[in-house]
Amino acid sequence: MYEYETSLTEKGYHFICGVDEAGRGPLAGPVVAGAVILNQNDRIEGLNDSKQLTDKKRRLLFNEIKQRALAYGIGFVFPDEIDRINIYQASKKAMLLAIEAMAVKPDCLLTDAMPITTLTIPVLPIIKGDTLSASIAAGSILAKVTRDDYMIQMASTYPHYGFDVHKGYPTKQHKEALALWGVTPLHRKSYHPVKTIIEQQLSLNL
Repeated sequence: MYEYETSLTEKGYHFICGVDEAGRGPLAGPVVAGAVILNQNDRIEGLNDSKQLTDKKRRLLFNEIKQRALAYGIGFVFPDEIDRINIYQASKKAMLLAIEAMAVKPDCLLTDAMPITTLTIPVLPIIKGDTLSASIAAGSILAKVTRDDYMIQMASTYPHYGFDVHKGYPTKQHKEALALWGVTPLHRKSYHPVKTIIEQQLSLNL
């Protein structure tokens, strides 16, 4: 998991940042990115793609990353902007916001297959990067846990939808709640199942 970081360190880079996002697929909630510069002299064991870890393991690593990384940042892009600029651009923007939020500025960036061309530092997009780079994996863990916690908080604001269970993903429970209770400000109106509900409501009101 540290091969990319080791190779770049040997080439003279000191602040290698990994960045990844969580929340491209959900019908509701923000897309969240995590950016992390790990300490190459204090390697965290067990880092992996956040989706391959249990919630308990993710949360343990989340705390370790925040305590032991040289720097980290989080970026949010919310549903109204996702609808306006599309989820691909929103994911990229969340990553840039996460990078900007770090106290230490990176001199090299590793991404999970996301080409970012607006930075003045080298950017290396790695296919399946969250399973191949410790830094990207750390970013994915920060993003996933932060987003999950946000959706758990939103469950108390919108109690009928089960956001604490499915985190906004298009599960059967979520789609049934959408059909029954309608669309909230947390929903992505450009996403097909949500768009369909809005169109049905409009046709009923005509």
